[in-house]
Parts: sequence; structure tokens; C-alpha cells
Amino acid sequence: MKLLVWDFDGTLGYQKRGYFSESILRVIHEIDPEKKITVEEIRPFLRSGFPWHSPDQPHLDIVTADQWWERLHPIFQHAFEAAGVKAGQADECSRKVRMIYTEPSNWILYEDTLPTLERLASRGWSHVLLSNHVPELPDILRHLGLDNYMKAIYCSAQIGYEKPNPKAFRIVLAAYPEANPIWMIGDNPEADFAGGRANGMRAILARKPQPGIEPFAQDLYQVEKILENLG
Repeated sequence: MKLLVWDFDGTLGYQKRGYFSESILRVIHEIDPEKKITVEEIRPFLRSGFPWHSPDQPHLDIVTADQWWERLHPIFQHAFEAAGVKAGQADECSRKVRMIYTEPSNWILYEDTLPTLERLASRGWSHVLLSNHVPELPDILRHLGLDNYMKAIYCSAQIGYEKPNPKAFRIVLAAYPEANPIWMIGDNPEADFAGGRANGMRAILARKPQPGIEPFAQDLYQVEKILENLG
């Protein structure tokens, strides 16, 4: 088996209406359409506290989606209060973030995603997905039709480990001991590229160049070319 391990967010797809900061902004504007605040003013309050901000700390104690989101509730509430939302209202607003962020229609695939996955599959490559993401990721992938291309989906919110924690990669490797070669492909130089290589995978950095990191693919069509030459 020739195996490709894909990141999702920023690699195969993205949030077309922005990320958590944009979801918070949308909730604020629902309750106060005239509120003068920008995404840039919200972002500083979201730079810590998410599971992927502490990948060395597993979260195996979180077994339900509700528990996962409950851990983020204080972060969202603080962001709303910092934006001027009253404390009582901030609590209610915080619970709306989940609904907005996980709405499947807010997510979109890059134009090169499905054609690339199809061609690579026709050339004997198998696909799995390893992503630091929210518990609802499988629902998002089904909406996008991406689950049809994946042998398995490994979401950090469900497996309890965030990339680049070695155990996240080892879960995948243990599931496919016969796979050779194995490539990790993603847009994050630490979580995807360095994390994959540190755990015995080959790796390609995609979409977001970083000085000194090769191989790099500007898009997924270039991923195909790299795999033709090196795979």
C-alpha cells in the first residue's frame, strides 16, 4: 500500500467565512449590528487555550463533542466580554459559536482537491486524513463528499492527540503497518511537515511556503508532480 496522510484545514479545504474569530464576530453582529469591531480585534483573545495550542498535552478524558466544546467556552466568553458584550449575554453568545463554526455549508474544498485525490487514487495511492479539528469534522467531510476518498479519518478531537504529538502519527502508522511509502501532506510546517518527518513519514509542505522547507507544493497539482518524482 502507498499511503498519503492528508491534513484538512488549509490543505484540502477551508472555512469560507473565516475561522473562530469570524464566528464570534458574526454572533456579535447578530445581537448588535452596529457594533464597531473587527476580526483583528478579536484574534488576540483566541491565541491560546485551544487543544492544538498545547499538542504535548493529550485530552483522552474528553469523550464527547459537548465536553470538547465546553473546554473552549471560557475562551469564547472572555472574547465576547472583551468586545463589550455583557457577562450574562456573553455566556449565551459563546454557545452559538459552535453552531456557526460547524455549519457544513461554511466549509469549501479547494478547486484542486477532488481532481488530485481522484488521480492519485487511480495511480495506486490510498488516502487517510489526520487533522487537528473540531469533533464535527466527519460531518463536514461528508457534506463536502471528501469522506468518500478517505480510507479513514483521524480527527484530533476524537483520538485525543494533536499534531505534532507523536502519538497522533503513531495511531495512523499502527493502523497501516504494511504501508510504504507514507507521505504526510499539509500546510503547517510544525504540525504536518516536521511532525510527519519526525515519525518516519516523508512530508510535503503545501500551499504556504516557509524558508528552507522542501519539498514545497504551491498547490495540490504540484503535490502530484512531487510524488511522481519522489514517491
